[in-house]
Amino acid sequence: MAGMWSDPPHTAVGEFCFAWCTDAGISRLTNLLDDPANDARPAAQLLADAGKYQVDMYIRPRLTEKALKNYPLDPADDPSFLRCEPPGIARQIFTRHQFQIREVAKDRLEFRYGEWDARRTVYMDGRKRPTNVPATPLGYSLGHWEGETLVVETSAIAPNIAFGNNGTYHSDQLRIIERYTRSQDGKTLDLAATLQDPLTLREPVVLRKIWSWSPDSRIAPYKDCERPSEFSRGVSQP
Repeated sequence: MAGMWSDPPHTAVGEFCFAWCTDAGISRLTNLLDDPANDARPAAQLLADAGKYQVDMYIRPRLTEKALKNYPLDPADDPSFLRCEPPGIARQIFTRHQFQIREVAKDRLEFRYGEWDARRTVYMDGRKRPTNVPATPLGYSLGHWEGETLVVETSAIAPNIAFGNNGTYHSDQLRIIERYTRSQDGKTLDLAATLQDPLTLREPVVLRKIWSWSPDSRIAPYKDCERPSEFSRGVSQP
């Protein structure tokens, strides 16, 4: 599983899960593709239909009233857009850039992301999270193996934004359980991330993402973010 991963496979589901997706959205997309009545519809329309469905039928019903007040978040309120601040973990793990897993020590992994060249440490030595760990944007991550699946549990996460650039705020009680599974042919890596936050989620939310094996890809220093000099307020769906 160690190595470089990048863009998803060139399939309808791969494109749909380029950032994040849900099982509900994948099911909707599959049904649309299997329906002969949609044969003449552009693929972009089917992807948009499935995306709207997973937001309306899966994400929204799971948000608390507090979270719904800011959903979808206006991009003009996003510190990543306004001030070029790196996103927190609830968005970082779903960014549309390279993802590298490195074993930096026998009991430690490093996750490196193409966007912002962000790096996370995942402790694999069976430790418990210290009670005095301060909350940070990327949190404190503990990992272990369940067969061939890498499981990472992250807590101590500073309040930030979840569900993409037009998502909503999450609290410091957010807890994320990531499950990484490599396909049998080794060509794809699948992530199922369960988000739990009693202040913003009525029940856990499971988001998916897919990468393709990309050993020749490289992560360059991230220096392309520019603060906007002017912008208009407005909301677009995630």
